[in-house]
Amino acid sequence: MMYSLSNQRSSSPYPSTTMSVSGIQGHLLEVTVVCCNKLKDTEWISRQDPYAIVEYGSNKSRTRTCTDGGKNPTFQEKFVFTLIEGLREMNVAVWNSNTLTYDDFIGSGKVQLLKVLSEGYDDSTWPLQTKTGRCAGEVRLILHYANAKLSHSVAYCRSQQQALLHLLHCTQHLYPCLHVLRATPASGASYVQPATAYTTPSPYPSYPPNSAYPPSAYPPPPTAYPPPTYPSPSTYPPPPYPPPPHASPYYPPGPFPGLYPPPPY
Repeated sequence: MMYSLSNQRSSSPYPSTTMSVSGIQGHLLEVTVVCCNKLKDTEWISRQDPYAIVEYGSNKSRTRTCTDGGKNPTFQEKFVFTLIEGLREMNVAVWNSNTLTYDDFIGSGKVQLLKVLSEGYDDSTWPLQTKTGRCAGEVRLILHYANAKLSHSVAYCRSQQQALLHLLHCTQHLYPCLHVLRATPASGASYVQPATAYTTPSPYPSYPPNSAYPPSAYPPPPTAYPPPTYPSPSTYPPPPYPPPPHASPYYPPGPFPGLYPPPPY
C-alpha cells in the first residue's frame, strides 16, 4: 500500500513537525531503485525486459534495462536529485523495452517524500497502477536525505513559534496584558509612561486667598509701648519669714500666751 501522509489530518491546533518540513531548497536526495515485484506481464511468448524511470520536477533518471527480468526485475541503481522547496513527491514509471516496436507501459505510481525529509531515511515499496487504475505490481525504493536533522530542527523551531502565537491568540481575550506584550517590540523600544489619571474635582468650591490682607511678617514688629520692666533691684531680696513684729494692740502677747479665745476688740 502506498505510504502517504498527504490525506492525514490532525485535530490538534498545534502544527505537526512532520507536516511542516521546510528549508530543503537545493539540498540533495539520494534515490536507489532496488527492484520490482509482481509486475504486469506485457509479453505473450518471451520474458519482458523492464526498466524504471524516476521523475522529480523537470529531472528524469532512467535505470538500465533488466533483460529477461520478467515480473521481478532487479536494478540496484542510485540517482541523486536536487530538492525543490514545496515539491514533496516524485513519480516512478516502469516500462517494457522492445526492439522493433514502441516500449510497453507497465505501470506508474507516486512516491511521497514527507517521511524521508523528516526522518532522513525511507525504505518502502510503492504500488504501481495501469492507465485504467488496475494493479500493475510494486517498486521498491530506498530514499536517503542527509540534511534531515537540520531541516527537522528548523521545522521544530517554527512549529513551536506558531504554537506560541496560537496560544497568545487564544488567551489575549482572557488576559489583555499578554496581547500588549505580544504587540510590544522585543528590542529598541522606549518606555512610554502611561497617562496620569485626572483627580476628581472636590464638591466644595475653593476660594482664592485674600490678597487684601497679606500675612504678617515674622518676627512681629515692636509695639509702641514696650512691656513693663521688672521691679527695681531695691525690692530684692524678698522680706524674711516670718515677718518682723509690728505695732499691734495685741503684740507682744500677754502673760498667758496661747489664751483662747482672744480678747474682744
